[in-house]
Amino acid sequence: MTTRSRIACRLTLPAAYLFLATARLTSAAEPANPPPPVPVQTLAEAVLATNPEFKFYQEELAAVKAGVRIAGSANDPELSVAAGRKRARDAAGTVTGEGTVWAISLSQTFEWPGRLALRKAIANREVALAELGLARFQAALSARVRTLAYGLLAAQEQAAAAAEVAERFRALKETFLARDPAGLTPLLDTRVIEAQELALQRRATEAALAAQAALVELNQLRGLAVEVPLQVAKARILFHAAPSLEALLAAARDNHFEFQSKKIELEQQGFVVQLARNERRPALTVSPFVSREAADGRETTVGLGLSVPLPLAARNRAGVDAAEARRRQAEAAVLVAQREMEREVIVAAQTFSAKLDETARWAPEAAEKFREAAELADRHYRLNAVPLATYVGLQTAYLDAVDALLDTKREALEAGLRLQLLTGLNFNAVAIAP
Repeated sequence: MTTRSRIACRLTLPAAYLFLATARLTSAAEPANPPPPVPVQTLAEAVLATNPEFKFYQEELAAVKAGVRIAGSANDPELSVAAGRKRARDAAGTVTGEGTVWAISLSQTFEWPGRLALRKAIANREVALAELGLARFQAALSARVRTLAYGLLAAQEQAAAAAEVAERFRALKETFLARDPAGLTPLLDTRVIEAQELALQRRATEAALAAQAALVELNQLRGLAVEVPLQVAKARILFHAAPSLEALLAAARDNHFEFQSKKIELEQQGFVVQLARNERRPALTVSPFVSREAADGRETTVGLGLSVPLPLAARNRAGVDAAEARRRQAEAAVLVAQREMEREVIVAAQTFSAKLDETARWAPEAAEKFREAAELADRHYRLNAVPLATYVGLQTAYLDAVDALLDTKREALEAGLRLQLLTGLNFNAVAIAP
């Protein structure tokens, strides 16, 4: 597997771990001594320091750099030694002498000028791809940790809000059941309360499962057991507007991973074509030798041998044609990657701008106001001051407002981090402050 095929940007959660985490969620109690809150930035640095996949890419880069030294070095000389016995006879078949025969030769192959430089240039492009992939994985990993950390906080807040409202409905249901409902209206009101309680319990469970899923993936990224508790420090998310679309596209042309990798591959393929043409010229092997015979007298021979392969087959020409075809493929891949890069940047910029405008329309205390209204409705409904429909509507509106606010922030955070990842431009789209 080559370096470029190993580069991955996806960080996924195995279903088996999620199943185990779900089972623990329903059966395990909260730890007696919860861990201290960890800031998001500290969590991201810890993941980069301990993530096993990040270390894998670091070692891959080291291996590719070692390949450069191999590609730029000449072939080792070959030493040949031969020894035997020689028996000399005259025309009558009489042995006239017998002795030892030995020969020593040293062969060195000299490549055509420029061939080693081309091989080293090809290997250097592999290093560039590995460095690009390592930097991209590091940025993607850091962004993923921030997204998961905020997702964990948001899911915990959503679960707490749903559990709070579900508890209100449960207490209200017990109050209704303690009475002896007379008439159709009290009975129907009781059924409405019971139905709302069931729906809210399911909503709270789904939010708790989402929090547990984020926790499991964070522990996996840290290289820890999935059940290790983690408490992320609460933080405020501050968004900043992105630069102009022209500036984003210009930065993406210089930093977008897929586009840059295709450009590097095109450069590399150009060197491959030059190398294929260079290899049509044969290498020269020089072999100085010395031999001695001591059968009928002593005879010493010193000489120099030269060997050159004869390009009788059409293999070299076929190699050039194949390299040219791969270069034309690389040119087409660069054009395709450029279109995809522009589309991804434009879509991400539009998404981030839309979500940023949406979050700006939310008042900072909007969720708290809905919460207060839900509490007020609960008190007045028990006093028969508001109808059931108003009570249920305000409780649902409170949860919908919390979900909408948190989901919008999460989507804006994901879009901002993705835009920075695509362009390599750190314009501080998302700042997480205590």
